[in-house]
Amino acid sequence: MKMSSGQMGWRLLGLAVASMALVSGGTSFAAQPQPWEVTLQPAASPVMENIVWFHNFLFVLITLITLFVLALLVVVVVKFNAKANPVPSKTTHNTLIEVAWTLIPVLILVGIAVPSFRLLFQQLDVPKADLTVKATGKQWYWSYSYPDNGKFEFDSLLAQDKQPRLLGVDNEMVVPVNKVIRVQTTGADVIHAFAVPAFGIKIDSIPGRLNETWFKATKVGMYYGQCSELCGKDHAFMPIAVRVVNDQEFAAWVETAKKKYATNPANTFAAAGQAAQ
Repeated sequence: MKMSSGQMGWRLLGLAVASMALVSGGTSFAAQPQPWEVTLQPAASPVMENIVWFHNFLFVLITLITLFVLALLVVVVVKFNAKANPVPSKTTHNTLIEVAWTLIPVLILVGIAVPSFRLLFQQLDVPKADLTVKATGKQWYWSYSYPDNGKFEFDSLLAQDKQPRLLGVDNEMVVPVNKVIRVQTTGADVIHAFAVPAFGIKIDSIPGRLNETWFKATKVGMYYGQCSELCGKDHAFMPIAVRVVNDQEFAAWVETAKKKYATNPANTFAAAGQAAQ
């Protein structure tokens, strides 16, 4: 479908207005996918920054390799077709070429392996944590507990009246900015997966097993993810919302959360369901 210049102008204007509305609103929707976007979400952690760098590095590398192979194919088609080269060469060996086509791919693979292993080590080596949050995947919502801050727990369910659509929740996971957050995750029923693209984290939540990952949010704002493992009929409706705040706001939230959640033994959605039964 063709789009006129006027339609394109109105669409760009609409995108600009929407962006200004998000910036001027009370909540900062950081690192959100945008219409027509083809790149990764903006990085909000050191790990994601390295993931973006590695992705861009590989993209440039494979583009150069593809163009080089294309150029070789064009040369072969033009120079060595039957009309341009009626008497084909009978050469069977070329030492220089044979060494080059062995050595160059090895060097390329080493150039890919070194940053790849460095990134993998950074993801798996959890540094000393400033805060631990346990995320439990359930059908079909998340429960969060803060063992370092009073051992309270609360559920986080999809909120139909919040934006962004299918990502807003009633109770967000709250963490302080520029702190190492260790995320311990498990599943209460089936396998789920805890994933937040802006932080560069994705890890399975498996019943009977405690997996862990980490992130360090470098920017204040709201960040969203989703369960990334097919876990049942409402798999698409168990979002992850992480609100990153400064130290003072986090301390105030902890005190409020202790009173709101820890004092009521049936404060979670699952506990309320059991009580009703």
